[in-house]
Amino acid sequence: MKKKIAVALAGNPNSGKTTIFNMLTGARQHVGNYPGVTVEKKEGLCKHAGYEITVVDLPGTYSLMPYSIEELVARNFIIEEKPDVVVDIVDASNIERNLYLATQLIEMNVPLVLAFNMSDVAKQKGLLFDIEQLSKLLEAAIVPTVGNKGKGKIELLDAIVETARKGKIERTHKISYGEEIEKELARIEAVIVDKKCQLIQKYKPRWLAVKLLEQDNDITSKVGCEEIVDAVTASAEHLKSIFGDEPEIIIADRRYGFISGACEESVKSSVELRHTNSDIADKVILNRVLGLPIFLLLMYLVFKLTFWVGDPLMGWMEGFFEWLGTEIAGLWPVGAEGPLKSLLVDGIIGGVGGVLVFLPNILLLFLAIAVLEDSGYMARAAFVMDRIMHKIGLHGKSFIPMLIGFGCSIPAIMATRVLENRRNRLTTIMVIPLMSCGARIPIYALIIPAFFVPRWHGLMMWFIYMIGILLAIICAKLLRITVFKGETTPFVMELPPYRMPTIKGIFIHMWERVWLFLKKAGTIILAISIILWGAMSYPKPSAESLAGLNPEQAQQASLAYSVVGRIGRAIEPVLAPIGFDWKIGTALIGATAAKEVFVSQLGIVYAVGSAEGGSQTLREKLQANYTPLTGFCIMLFCLISTPCVATIVMTKHETNSWGWALFQFFGLTCLAYVVTFIVYQVGSVITG
Repeated sequence: MKKKIAVALAGNPNSGKTTIFNMLTGARQHVGNYPGVTVEKKEGLCKHAGYEITVVDLPGTYSLMPYSIEELVARNFIIEEKPDVVVDIVDASNIERNLYLATQLIEMNVPLVLAFNMSDVAKQKGLLFDIEQLSKLLEAAIVPTVGNKGKGKIELLDAIVETARKGKIERTHKISYGEEIEKELARIEAVIVDKKCQLIQKYKPRWLAVKLLEQDNDITSKVGCEEIVDAVTASAEHLKSIFGDEPEIIIADRRYGFISGACEESVKSSVELRHTNSDIADKVILNRVLGLPIFLLLMYLVFKLTFWVGDPLMGWMEGFFEWLGTEIAGLWPVGAEGPLKSLLVDGIIGGVGGVLVFLPNILLLFLAIAVLEDSGYMARAAFVMDRIMHKIGLHGKSFIPMLIGFGCSIPAIMATRVLENRRNRLTTIMVIPLMSCGARIPIYALIIPAFFVPRWHGLMMWFIYMIGILLAIICAKLLRITVFKGETTPFVMELPPYRMPTIKGIFIHMWERVWLFLKKAGTIILAISIILWGAMSYPKPSAESLAGLNPEQAQQASLAYSVVGRIGRAIEPVLAPIGFDWKIGTALIGATAAKEVFVSQLGIVYAVGSAEGGSQTLREKLQANYTPLTGFCIMLFCLISTPCVATIVMTKHETNSWGWALFQFFGLTCLAYVVTFIVYQVGSVITG
């Protein structure tokens, strides 16, 4: 029995598709019309490697959106006839524009071969392709051809046979449309499945969701479900309000971003006219020499802005909570003390309020990051880091979860799901806590102004963030050459065109992160502050043991006698070599629950432990008790050490192993101790 393969030949007009069709089929072809339309249908035969190959020449199209009858015919043929292989003829001299059709074929998950036609013209234009790399990124065989000279015929037929043998593959490199659009696609997809839309018998739910969001008239007319249409309308309106453009425009931009990223890694030069402005900017921003300094400078400016604008606002917040504490304390008679007063003033206002005073800095930092993300720059930052990441055995796409880690480690660890290679994913998960998450900002915002002059504020913040990135890179390299040895799987780094962010979009993305911080302050930090206040207030020493002590000495004795005081004293010998006393030690224990608790617990310690109560700000009390070297070591230790409990739980969930979660917990804590020990001891020698 003769083996047969059905091939659909797709491609842009003027890509040389007809020439390739003639090259493959020769005289063995006939012409007719597609059923029900006047569009010409060309079909031909050829034989190769024991197979009889039927080749159908689809109408030339730039995309598979049904804007024309030719595009609708081409798409319907692929969906309904289900050819064994789709060969996309690409004009290699105009690579990025022609690959747009390929992205839509990739989304349809068809067995795909790319024929890079006119490869001689591309070579004359100075385009050099890394075919092997690009083939891995697009997950399709790529064959250079010159149709009018018959070059590449055998190689193309070999690729067709091999692809037909493999059949459909589960693709690793799904085109991502960005967080906002992906959320809406998930919502639409859920409604499609829930309403048992009849179209899912023919189409995949995600593909349907994309087409509906693109306002594909052909698909929309077939839905026949009001709930699905309403869900799509609501999602489209939401996205339009954020991006200022219709969803189909944003989706098209993301596809071009996928193409640009793939070409940036595997094509020496690009001539895509549609992205002229982006390409001009990228020549500077992605430059091998300038790219990294530009990234570092932008991050420095972000931190400079955070302190320059945030410090006065933070001063007002401090004043507000100091006033609030005084007013609450004034509800009791002068000299009267009691557990309720101490709980409200020292525990809740001193704890939660001590964290909330840093809200302006957090808000400004997230605002700046939202602008960089929505403008398209953060995707470039990941690409700039790609070259460094390759050297440590990872792909630049691993840096995307790390960037998300600047907001919170939890979604960052979840974002590693885009990494198909398990070794890459585990390595990235292990080092994500080294990215300074938003929970650490209150610590930095407390320590930096307390110990460093104003002109150094932005620089110190930048410095601590860069230390985290550098340590993450070093640790990742060590993990990749020891625990997680193995090959790195290539990924496409999407480079969406630059866009002017909308005000609404920026504030939505900023508020999402700020709201997480406020919820944590109102729940976790509040609960922990109350628990820690109790542990620092009880048990109380006997009145006889406090006899003869002045108020300050009595407060210190009571604190030392409490549960927290005893734990702190017990661990103080271990912490002394890194410059910490028992008060810092107990705050570090509290930070295991949530990093911000470090600040709230110090606020409680110094409120409970000071006879002057709230008459001094926490910064002033730290200045009086510690040196700038100790302040820097506090930031360093909090940067590296003990991820919060929620991060450990998420690591266990994503790795499906408590072993990796505990490895992360103890590994980072040991690293923090060693690094801080070296810095403190060397610093102590230098400062005398």
